[in-house]
Amino acid sequence: MSFVRAATLDDAAACAAVYAPYVTDTAVSFEVEPPSAAAMGERIGRALERYAWLVAEDGDGRVVGYAYGGAFAPRAAYRFSCEVSVYLELGRRRTGAGRALYTALLPALAARGYRRAFAGMTLPNAASAGLHRALGFEPSGIHRQVGYKDGAWHDVAWLQKSLAPDDTPLVEPR
Repeated sequence: MSFVRAATLDDAAACAAVYAPYVTDTAVSFEVEPPSAAAMGERIGRALERYAWLVAEDGDGRVVGYAYGGAFAPRAAYRFSCEVSVYLELGRRRTGAGRALYTALLPALAARGYRRAFAGMTLPNAASAGLHRALGFEPSGIHRQVGYKDGAWHDVAWLQKSLAPDDTPLVEPR
């Protein structure tokens, strides 16, 4: 079981290390160069301003995964929606860490005023699909051959989850 807590800028190097293999060795991320610890720190700082960024630690206090919320789209009408992502150290699938991260992240985003969470995943990705389905995300569409990486075109499936009932009064995200 993992311990989940709010990220700090001091977690940047550990988060960059968790993320790097997804960039260099898979099509899960469409980035082609892993971000530096400094760049990851900037991402964490931006997420903490308006959304949330959480890390999962193992029993020794080592960061083994993270999840965060961010902007879904730039237009003002999208301001009640956010995009979410979760990354775990390779070999940590099916340990409960991803579920623990999202179980803490989604209510934190709802408390900030977000109503819908969207997650994009490169296909195929059975582990991510299973996690999102288990947490109540529903399919909302597929962008076909939208990303080109490692010599191949890749589809991205989008899933969404309501974070609050539709009749809940709107509160501007903060």
